Amino acid sequence: MRFIPLIVARPEVQMAIDEAIMHARIEGKAPNTVRLYAFSPSSVTIGRFQSVVHDVNLDEARKLDIPVVRRITGGGSVFHDEFGEVTYSVVIGEDFHLALKNVESSYRYLAGPLVDALKELSLDADFSGLNDVTVNGKKISGSAQTRKKGVILQHGTFMYSTRVEVLGRVLRVSKLKLQDKGVSSIWERVTTLEREGVKLNRWEAYELLRQSFFNAFPLEEGELTDYELDLAEKLVEERYGNPKWNKMR
Repeated sequence: MRFIPLIVARPEVQMAIDEAIMHARIEGKAPNTVRLYAFSPSSVTIGRFQSVVHDVNLDEARKLDIPVVRRITGGGSVFHDEFGEVTYSVVIGEDFHLALKNVESSYRYLAGPLVDALKELSLDADFSGLNDVTVNGKKISGSAQTRKKGVILQHGTFMYSTRVEVLGRVLRVSKLKLQDKGVSSIWERVTTLEREGVKLNRWEAYELLRQSFFNAFPLEEGELTDYELDLAEKLVEERYGNPKWNKMR
């Protein structure tokens, strides 16, 4: 398996790279791949089938210069803090492991290194629901997934110091959804490493996750191919940098 070292870039670039790797893997032009990356500037991504108006406070996002990009994966809206979050991404064939045949077990298998990393910090980490990782019962990571032609793309957050107050300003989280989780506010629902008493900077969080993924998978460091880079550039132009795609719902 290939590991791509940290890339810091705008949201349309990051989403295009993830999809480009998936296409390359489907076409046999790239191996199973893990990568870690960070958004700059801070950004919002929304799920493939979400309504951007319903799920994002666009006025607040504009005020804060936070771009909004639609993913090809499902799931909800996500605030990616430039100063407090590292994102992981795995592109892998369904035949790599038996756990990948089932959606729920695949989420847990591919996000397992996040739970392992949190336990390395002596935190009470576990899985919750279909695609969340929690610490002391609060969400610290969420993942989203899509599948095509026997290949899975799963990516998700790792919040080491996300500004929850900004998250609360730019995302529209319904009271009903909070009630379903048994909480009354986003502060009760979400946590970060810093809120749990562990202060890490971006590079420390990155190295923690990197080591955990290397422990979990047979990884070798590599780089994106010219094919993937060219395809990602096209996807930025045609999809992720296109307002018609990002605001289609």
